[in-house]
Amino acid sequence: MAALLTAAGPAAEEIPDAADIVRLADQHVRGESSRAEVSMKIVRPDWSREIGLKLWAKGNDRALILITSPARDRGTTFLMRGDEVWNYRSDIDRVIKLPPSMMSQSWMGTDFTNDDLVKESSIVNDYRHEIVGDTTLDGRQAWEIKLTPKPEAAVVWGQIHLWVGQEQYLELLAKYYDEDGELVNVMEMSQIKEMGGRLLPARLVMRPVDKEGHETIMEYEALEFNIEIEESFFSQQNMKRIRP
Repeated sequence: MAALLTAAGPAAEEIPDAADIVRLADQHVRGESSRAEVSMKIVRPDWSREIGLKLWAKGNDRALILITSPARDRGTTFLMRGDEVWNYRSDIDRVIKLPPSMMSQSWMGTDFTNDDLVKESSIVNDYRHEIVGDTTLDGRQAWEIKLTPKPEAAVVWGQIHLWVGQEQYLELLAKYYDEDGELVNVMEMSQIKEMGGRLLPARLVMRPVDKEGHETIMEYEALEFNIEIEESFFSQQNMKRIRP
């Protein structure tokens, strides 16, 4: 989930390479494991709606998302193990495996894709990284890093530009491009504060560039890191058992 150790900033003469920066930023967001409570607000020109969810993650290849509200979606779960993703719908008591072709589709009607939320692809392992700029965002010095998919990687985006803070490896801004190099989505991270003992952005806003008045606002309400989670927690059986 799109962005969850506080690290000291590198000395100017010790700038890590682009791959190390992305890896450290990813570790800062994830930790060894985490548990979060999140609210999401989908905004459209003539309506809006909210989704509540709980998220558990372990490493970068285990995640479980539980929808807690609204009532019609309550109990719906998503499970990611390695490169496989499943969805359980409590209303029909059915588990569905999501094919790779669905990773680029909207997650629960939001402006995030299935891939953005369940993290089938890895910004660390599936992309090549290059520092292409150095700028200031909201008073923070940041590297601009271009991520280009490796030839064998099954990913949604043709290119990603990621801005990472130079002091604590905070992800501050991300721009997502399609295979033709056209900008599709922009995600802004803000309201940086301490959560789970780490300094992190509490608010993420995803906006599609070609849809005026459309955005999805994601806000962290609670966050814990490095908690004990058994491997069996991330199972299809637990998808059905876990409750809000």
